[in-house]
Amino acid sequence: IALESMGFKTFGFAGGRADTWEPEELFWGPEGTWLGDERYSGERELQEQLGAVQMGLIYVNPEGPNGNPDALGSARDIRATFGRMAMNDEETVALIAGGHTFGKTHGAGDPSFIGPEPEGAVIEDMGLGWRSKHGTGHGKDAITGGPEVTWTKTPTKWSNDYFDHLFKYEWELTKSPAGAQQWQAKNAEATIPDAFDPEKKKLPTMLTSDLALIADPAYEKISRRFYENPDQFADAFARAWFKLTHRDMGPIQRYLGPLVPSEALIWQDRIPAVDHPVIGEAEIAALKTKLLDSGLSVSQLVSTAWASASSFRFSDKRGGANGARIRLAPQKDWAVNNPADLAEALQKLEAVQSAFNASAQGGMKV
Repeated sequence: IALESMGFKTFGFAGGRADTWEPEELFWGPEGTWLGDERYSGERELQEQLGAVQMGLIYVNPEGPNGNPDALGSARDIRATFGRMAMNDEETVALIAGGHTFGKTHGAGDPSFIGPEPEGAVIEDMGLGWRSKHGTGHGKDAITGGPEVTWTKTPTKWSNDYFDHLFKYEWELTKSPAGAQQWQAKNAEATIPDAFDPEKKKLPTMLTSDLALIADPAYEKISRRFYENPDQFADAFARAWFKLTHRDMGPIQRYLGPLVPSEALIWQDRIPAVDHPVIGEAEIAALKTKLLDSGLSVSQLVSTAWASASSFRFSDKRGGANGARIRLAPQKDWAVNNPADLAEALQKLEAVQSAFNASAQGGMKV
């Protein structure tokens, strides 16, 4: 609704999410402090099960790696983090540029004014936290991320201003009122509206993570194409945003509501629709007998079933036995699945399947 209210045509929407109000008890990283950085090894190799570059961040540090205003370094972090969300380069550029077409960041004053996090706040603030003593503590005085950036001339309306500014200006390093690293357009007019004073205009500004989209050659090529083809940009953002907000919902059968798009998308890992009569209780009983007579041991049957089902991941409802991907690469070759034993089991299971399908009446299949 927010995107549509600002003139953007979305790809669709599905209901069906849990209404959660606090983070899950998951492993967020080894650090014990906000913005801690103990999750890398070698030449900045991010710990395997993590996505954010520092403790407490959602994606990457907008000021650059560890606050260093290095656009190429930021591009490397962006590619690693968004890659772990299964986003390719085009989807990554679309998400950053599309998201930064709207709104602003908040760095109106010194971060020392910000109070403790919800878990560390005094009892009367428990569950709230981050109380700020800077001015009113909100609105024009808000301090959250640190940078104070508004990307476009129309921050409440969809436009191509983001790319227009990114390519139009040269950028010089400056700091926000909160002391955060950010970039300001050189030799530019003050055309950016102040969010709280209609009479006030500001110079165009960008984050280091924005400049990454023109510093990295692959990102630059995509950014330039989007700049020159606004319709392609709008379509790419609509699709990438839908993917970002729906990929953790699992199979399409879990999508609810009238706005679910009909187009099948490759990342949904859909299994083929059933186009034949399905088996009933009698056929299931007969197949069980055939399986027990196949020569497979109980151990082989159990280990194959476990290998197939154990790839299910609750956090995004992906994996598991749907589609019988245990038969295919890479799962059939994983060492943990004992490939030689698995191949023997699959061969015998497929023989049972083939024999049943060949003899079944009325087009019934398993």
